[in-house]
Amino acid sequence: MTGELSPIDKAKFVAAKRAAEMVEDGMRVGLGTGSTAAWLVRCLGEMVSRDGLKITAVPTSSRTAALARDVGINVVSLDEAKWLDMTIDGADEFDTDLNLIKGGGGAHLQEKIVATASDQMVVIADASKSVETLGAFPLPVEVLPFGWQSSQALLEETLVSMDVMGRSTTLRMNGDAPFVTDEGNYILDLHLNRIGNCRQLALVLNQIPGVVENGLFIDICDTVVIGYGDGRVEVRDINEGTVEKDKLDFVENDNLFTDLQD
Repeated sequence: MTGELSPIDKAKFVAAKRAAEMVEDGMRVGLGTGSTAAWLVRCLGEMVSRDGLKITAVPTSSRTAALARDVGINVVSLDEAKWLDMTIDGADEFDTDLNLIKGGGGAHLQEKIVATASDQMVVIADASKSVETLGAFPLPVEVLPFGWQSSQALLEETLVSMDVMGRSTTLRMNGDAPFVTDEGNYILDLHLNRIGNCRQLALVLNQIPGVVENGLFIDICDTVVIGYGDGRVEVRDINEGTVEKDKLDFVENDNLFTDLQD
């Protein structure tokens, strides 16, 4: 089955598999949203069913919650868990300081809440997500539907004084209607191309009336697990200043790979 995977899916899988190995029995774990996080959920499900791993999971979206339940993972709310040992999630971009852009799947609000309620955040990603400077991926900003056009105008006005290369914004759509998050909000995607000062931008954006949260994750990620299409894995720990390299073998398993290719 693994032979049918594209190199990008192989990269996502090995990153997810390596991160799953960091999860220990009895942990409370935040589960991210997106295609790479879906591989993680399925890997953990295998460990639950095959090895008897006992974990309590807090998903960051309704999609992740449904998948986690499907593979036999015990799912609770963050209020029930109260605090987490680890959150494992994907990213749309990460830089050398492990600052992130997240929200391509529209779940960055819950993802940020869960990640910051954890002792550590581990990001899993394929090598293409690594950048020197954030900003090529559009920055998602979640806004209230009420007065969203006013919020958009204020955002665009604010960007004039920010160290960014582009300043256009678009309302994220789902067909002919606005995309709606799990919290019932809209998302404005900021096409910035390059963000010169991501810390300053993150603080300023959240001061705009109507803005709920932005997709910049600053000083939140502790470790990034980078997967490559040939099975190589690189683990960067920002706190320890270490880089570990490994290579994982692919093992065919129909249960693991069914319906996870995208």
